Amino acid sequence: MLDSKKIAEIRKDYTLKVFDETHVNPDPLIQFNEWFNEALNAAVLEPNAMTLATVGFDGRPCARIVLLKGIEENGFIFYTNYDSNKGKQLRANPYASLVFFWPELQRQVRISGNVEKISELDADAYFASRPLESQIGAHASMQSQPLKNREELEAEFERLKALFTTTPLVRPRHWGGFKVVAHTIEFWQGRASRLHDRFEFTLGPENWMYKRLSP
Repeated sequence: MLDSKKIAEIRKDYTLKVFDETHVNPDPLIQFNEWFNEALNAAVLEPNAMTLATVGFDGRPCARIVLLKGIEENGFIFYTNYDSNKGKQLRANPYASLVFFWPELQRQVRISGNVEKISELDADAYFASRPLESQIGAHASMQSQPLKNREELEAEFERLKALFTTTPLVRPRHWGGFKVVAHTIEFWQGRASRLHDRFEFTLGPENWMYKRLSP
């Protein structure tokens, strides 16, 4: 059993950076790109990894890590099996939240918005850019469905690998992309003594507005 006292004693003071009004870009998409590029330059492990939170059919939150694969206008794009749990949840309730956490920079970005499918053409183009093994894996895995054992999955992978030596490999219809169209974006910079910097952007009728939030 974990020692709760030891867990409670885990602390780190954040002193790396400052993020105040002089640093805030009034366009949160530009601000995100600036921070994302800094994460790339800082060699953050998987800087495009983000928590995706959806709402289950029982009304309870459901979260998992997915990978950001593109940004367009106000949209943050990721790919998945449409028949997975997250795919079904997003079709039933097309709203989600994303969280990026870059501990090497002591930063967090939270994004909330409506969710929509990307176009078939864009999904086809991205699928074709993936490594061959990943393309076959998308066909082999019935994501979120019960699996008897790993051998069953690997056998299906090998069967499809052999099949696609003679049959054209195309994107399965149940696989594609979602775009989270941001309505709110919050930038969080860790600061000393838990006096963190937080700026929340909200999309208005004509443009973005932002305000500082208390930590």
